[in-house]
Amino acid sequence: RYLRTLYLGLQSRWQAEHRRRHFYWRMMFESADISMLRLLEAFLKSAPQLVLQLSIMVQQNSIEPLQGFSASASLVSLAWMIASYQKVLRDSREDKMPMSYKGAVVQILWHLFTIAARAIAFALFASVFQLYFGIFIVTHWCIMTFWIIQGETDFCMSKWEEIIYNMVVGIIYIFCWFNVKEGRSRYRMCIYYIITLSENAALTILWFLYYDRKTTSDFDALILVCVVSSSFALGIFFMFIYYCLLHPNGPIFSHRNVGCIFRQGPAPVPGSPTDAVTSPPRSLPRTTGGEREGAPGERDSCVPVFQVRPCAPPAAAARAPRTEGPVIRIDLPRKKYPAWDAHFIDRRLRKTILALEYASPTTPRLQYRTPGAPQEVLEYETTV
Repeated sequence: RYLRTLYLGLQSRWQAEHRRRHFYWRMMFESADISMLRLLEAFLKSAPQLVLQLSIMVQQNSIEPLQGFSASASLVSLAWMIASYQKVLRDSREDKMPMSYKGAVVQILWHLFTIAARAIAFALFASVFQLYFGIFIVTHWCIMTFWIIQGETDFCMSKWEEIIYNMVVGIIYIFCWFNVKEGRSRYRMCIYYIITLSENAALTILWFLYYDRKTTSDFDALILVCVVSSSFALGIFFMFIYYCLLHPNGPIFSHRNVGCIFRQGPAPVPGSPTDAVTSPPRSLPRTTGGEREGAPGERDSCVPVFQVRPCAPPAAAARAPRTEGPVIRIDLPRKKYPAWDAHFIDRRLRKTILALEYASPTTPRLQYRTPGAPQEVLEYETTV
């Protein structure tokens, strides 16, 4: 995947002007996939390793230089991966405002301190209650996984793939907050951090009541309790700094809409298919970049890949007659995560679209199942 991303990046530099944007966005989609895999790898490997190392340090009441460096690297990697994925995810979607580097740094600090408090609380409790710690982790993971499944995430192709993905994300929820659903996440995040604060306090208090007085002094125990509480408080402080000052969509207290997507679509035009892709699903080389945007990589026009008509459509009499062609009906709602159309079309419908495209005088149209209000999609791009 790294080599493919580098190849696409080089192609976006070497190709002609009208093909650069095509390879650039394919590179961004691949980069987003890589960041997701790195995020899962970090929490499946570095997070348990961090808790184990901290637990050994607490039991031995000593820190070796190499051991401390390894634990610090694991902690930084976890915070770095979350912030990196959030930034790459926003950069790979034209319907999202890009995250600034200041926002990424503050987000790293936010997750760094909250994960540190969580990991230290886990290590303190595990150093005394090994069996109960395992029961607690499994219980928390089951509850978080069920919560994510109830949120009806929309990331994978099939139901069982989605459940497996939710189970893996449930492991991330053991340590920190990770938004997996479109829309407002303020209330879900508040509930999560209230639960996390309660669990951290309970785990730390239980350790403080039953820790070994022979290996750990009362002063050191009090310092560890202060470290857990102050680290969590710093993490919440940087979280407020991010959402109040550095969020790409503006402060959370602002009600102005700075996005590029119109939230409410217009009334459907009589005679037009519901949620149909009216643009031809052809490859990007067949379209000119100047017709839709300026120079490659520019975001000034703020034209999302999935764009809702901003104003009322013209009268039916003013419309040119359209020749009806073949329609490919997809019994799935249109997804919004990066490169959904490209992935779905490339992997499942490539041969069908190519056959219909060259056998029919008109370009085939795509029609998705609409779960809510109908919206007419005007822009569509794929790698077919």
